[in-house]
Amino acid sequence: MSTKTIVVTRPSGQARQLIEVLTRAIEASGVGKRSLPEILSLPLLTIVPKSDEHLADHIATVLSNADLAIFVSPNAIESVMRLLERDWQDFSKKIIPIGVMGGSSHLALKNHGIGLEENPTPIIIPKNNENWDSEGLWQELQALQWNWQKKKVVIFKGEGGRDWLADTLTKAGAAVEAISTYSRVPLDLDNPAWHLVREMDLSKSLWLLTSSEAVRYLGAVMKDQFIQNLNSASALCPHHNIADAAELIGFGQVFTSEPGDEALIKSTLAWLTI
Repeated sequence: MSTKTIVVTRPSGQARQLIEVLTRAIEASGVGKRSLPEILSLPLLTIVPKSDEHLADHIATVLSNADLAIFVSPNAIESVMRLLERDWQDFSKKIIPIGVMGGSSHLALKNHGIGLEENPTPIIIPKNNENWDSEGLWQELQALQWNWQKKKVVIFKGEGGRDWLADTLTKAGAAVEAISTYSRVPLDLDNPAWHLVREMDLSKSLWLLTSSEAVRYLGAVMKDQFIQNLNSASALCPHHNIADAAELIGFGQVFTSEPGDEALIKSTLAWLTI
């Protein structure tokens, strides 16, 4: 393999997009002129949207009298829109505002025409990308000065995941319903990508980690299936919670970047110059 390896751990579809942009950025920057890095896709978790007809009916019913809908990720947006196959503003007589935690989710909404309507759906998102998380969204929601005791909130999420925002809204008095619209399936141990991990020089690897759950799965696999450990490898994480998880499973160096692919790519290019 080449001098350095970059391991992209996102689900396959999202990984493909990031790898394409990252490859172009590396070529344009010239940092890989001597030896282009190897870029390995290791989709630690696969997103499986739910396709239950009853779930679609339930979501439509809940939205008919919701005051706010929160999508925790682009995956939540894609799975809900696939289930419902209707325009967002068709679900209620009033326009339901949407809360999201980051730029990728905001872009996913736009791709479905949400927020671009003649009478735009209000989209609530933390203004500063350093606050693209549950806590940042809660700050924005507090600024609305709503009486939460009179509000019904639906949160679309994957199975598992953090419940912090749902708990916080409930404590504030809101009626909250969290609905799981997709599951995450761990990468099969027989997948050939694991063999490539065994062959690589971990001391010259940078792992792009964008999910705490995926990091925990990686730690379990490394502990049970691998002779090597991660103490010579480097990790790049766009959130402190993910960085904490990476340190916990034994990464020797853990770097953090601002949220968003642009920042992730910029930090990756910086690592290649080390």
